[in-house]
Amino acid sequence: MDQFEIPIFPLRTVLFPGGPLPLRVFEPRYLKMISRCLKEDTAFGVALIREGAETGEAIVYEVGTLARIVDWYQGSDGLLGITAMGEDKFMLVECWRQEDGLNVGQVRRLPAEESIALPQEHAALAGLLKDVLDDLGIHYQQLPKNYGDAAWVGHRLSEILPISLEQKQYCLELEDPLDRLAALAPVLKELQESV
Repeated sequence: MDQFEIPIFPLRTVLFPGGPLPLRVFEPRYLKMISRCLKEDTAFGVALIREGAETGEAIVYEVGTLARIVDWYQGSDGLLGITAMGEDKFMLVECWRQEDGLNVGQVRRLPAEESIALPQEHAALAGLLKDVLDDLGIHYQQLPKNYGDAAWVGHRLSEILPISLEQKQYCLELEDPLDRLAALAPVLKELQESV
């Protein structure tokens, strides 16, 4: 697959395909990036920080998610608020830091996961997701729902479950939706038993 260059936003969060990402932006390098993405209708890359900090230099994981801005607003505190949506996953081939501090990467788009019907054995996971998703705020209320798709259910559960960032990254990097659901099932079982 072809490689292309995009700005990389290192964060302490994992963005999944089809998932919402609300951000408050204040650093000049990211304000410039957001402005460019809006003007050119292009995506930026979101990658989980492996080492470092969001406001300084950071080393990120190699698998991330393309993010496209779908809404923005100026906050009463003067900060820029945006909502981005996760698109395809990417593999970071090379990353460097520009003079202005913006991280840029050469990336390769990863193939989209196959749409697989949610197996009956995981139907309870979709039921749990239905029960909680709309209570998570406007970003999830407006999200198109697809409870019958194994990848969609696995991505949403990976986003919202109280698991470590490393576990979320592991779920992002899995290529098979059924493997992701199998990895999440014991976590949900443990959570239900602790209630």
